[in-house]
Amino acid sequence: MPLNPSRYRAKDRSGSSSSSVMGWPEFLSVNVPPRNNRAWRRSGQSRSQQNQQSENLPEPGESMKERREATRLPDEDCMLLNPSFRGIAINSLLAIDICLSKRLGVCVHTTSSWGSMRSAVTLLALTGHGITWICGTLVCLTQSNTLAGQEVLINLLIALILDVLTVAGVQKLVRRKGPWDISPGFLDCVALDTYSFPAAHASRAVMVSKFLLSHLVLAVPLRVLLVLWAVLVGLSRVLLGQHHLTDMACGFALGFLHFSLMETVWLSSGACQTLISIGTFSWGSVR
Repeated sequence: MPLNPSRYRAKDRSGSSSSSVMGWPEFLSVNVPPRNNRAWRRSGQSRSQQNQQSENLPEPGESMKERREATRLPDEDCMLLNPSFRGIAINSLLAIDICLSKRLGVCVHTTSSWGSMRSAVTLLALTGHGITWICGTLVCLTQSNTLAGQEVLINLLIALILDVLTVAGVQKLVRRKGPWDISPGFLDCVALDTYSFPAAHASRAVMVSKFLLSHLVLAVPLRVLLVLWAVLVGLSRVLLGQHHLTDMACGFALGFLHFSLMETVWLSSGACQTLISIGTFSWGSVR
């Protein structure tokens, strides 16, 4: 009886389909001979170690320093688990300083709680500006005819220049921003008063008030008003949002230091006359 070729074709097809099914990924473990579990684990561990080593190897052209910087955690993700008492105290004081300074900035904008007083507070702060005092001292020096008055004014002018340069240098070194994001004005840029620490107006006000109290004969009410003016000038910059409270306090201390230094290197009347002659180019009047 002849064989049916269609049946043979179906059988071959079924055989080939079964062999192809055994080649699927799901059935590969059936065709693989059993292995020792320990050897398999060791080989897996060695492969994982090799993969880790290959991942840790730097790419061509990449230095170890760049690799170390890439794996370094950012500062905000790092947490100091055992901070010192000194660090906690300093951070707490700085936080209190920033909080109080922001609350005292009641004249920062016209829409602030004391916005209506902003013009008056700005005018008060202008009375302690470096440009105001330097120009005023020069005008008084040109109008003065007495040797004692010229001596006091020359020393005051030197003290003002010293105050401006010292405060500007410390501000450039520290680079502390104010409690409010306010750009400095034109006069502040001219006087090199662009940063917050220390407060230049507070330093200048204390130095000038102490200078005038020591070298001018003033009545008691005027002395009280002069001291009150120095305090209000330093506080005005805090109300305008330009300085922190600690900036004002350090400015007061720096003003006292400038006054003490100027008293130490006080120029005599003859030296002041020499400087006036050099400045006015009148060499014949030098005595």
